[in-house]
Amino acid sequence: MEWFKDYWWIILILLAGIFISAIKDLNKTSFKAYLKKKDHKAINNNDLPNPNKNDDKS
Repeated sequence: MEWFKDYWWIILILLAGIFISAIKDLNKTSFKAYLKKKDHKAINNNDLPNPNKNDDKS
């Protein structure tokens, strides 16, 4: 780990560059166009389990 003591700043710059690049790429994507292209099905609330409903008839 001696190299880490000497070159920690290079690793920090590399991680910052990856982080900034990821943010730039995410800003380029259009989630509205993705959702428009994707054939998504509407969620029906009747299909979901209801935790408040008590089916035990005891």
